[in-house]
Amino acid sequence: MSNKIGVHALVWVGGWSPEQARTAIESTREAGYDLIELTMPDETFDAAMTAKLLQENGLDSAFSLGLSPETDISSDDPQVVARGREFLAGVLSLVRDTGSSYLGGVIFSKLGRYDAPVTERGRAHSVESIAWLADRAAASGITLGLEFCNRYETNVLNTTEQTLAFIADVDRPNVVAHLDVYHMNIEEVSFSGAVHAAADAGRLGYVHLGESHRGALGTGSVPFEEFFDALHEVGYDGTLTFESFSSRVVHPTLSSNLAIWRDTWDDSMALAVDAREFIRRGYGA
Repeated sequence: MSNKIGVHALVWVGGWSPEQARTAIESTREAGYDLIELTMPDETFDAAMTAKLLQENGLDSAFSLGLSPETDISSDDPQVVARGREFLAGVLSLVRDTGSSYLGGVIFSKLGRYDAPVTERGRAHSVESIAWLADRAAASGITLGLEFCNRYETNVLNTTEQTLAFIADVDRPNVVAHLDVYHMNIEEVSFSGAVHAAADAGRLGYVHLGESHRGALGTGSVPFEEFFDALHEVGYDGTLTFESFSSRVVHPTLSSNLAIWRDTWDDSMALAVDAREFIRRGYGA
């Protein structure tokens, strides 16, 4: 298998100080992963330090994040959209300087609940902004992944079908669909159908593996066998990243946005090692 298998940094730590970065990166290697997914980079993120630790431990990296109300590029307000573009441009520089080639997540809207559907103007702002960002990303060899999420975390992209239509409107070769089984378990009618649709469009680019309750893989309601079979059927050779959240490891804003109120686990290493073995047994990588 040529897939890289990753783990989300929030399995290990809730921030990114030098000590936390070392803990997360060394733990990722120890647990048998190829890649660590980093999240919420800001002005305190040390790209050079992170790149050095990744190189020392022989790991690749990917980035994901969700926009705030103040940086929501799907807003009707041009000033909010402009702030969002400025923020995303800064993040893109951090991704580049860390040596990563992937920026995904909810980069097309706010991460959080809306009280109305996205407007035509707001969607147009988002499409235009992602096209603009994709052109900047292409100059550094970076792919953008649009992680469609459940209805409580965005009003722009909730399904594969919506995401593929959005990507078609963006019309940039380095923009892909980012499939997350946690969200698909809420919004999709067919896991296999979603995988095949994204692959047939040539836009299947990244995968998140997370359980229905955000805890250990294989202990909830996500139909992993169907999903893994579909990935094999389409010859998916991209990254699969394990994602799990517990109030035991708390990021100040993300935990609130994602409503992580429970200790779904309390031993990061045991969780990560178990997930790695689950992927090995179920998917074969």
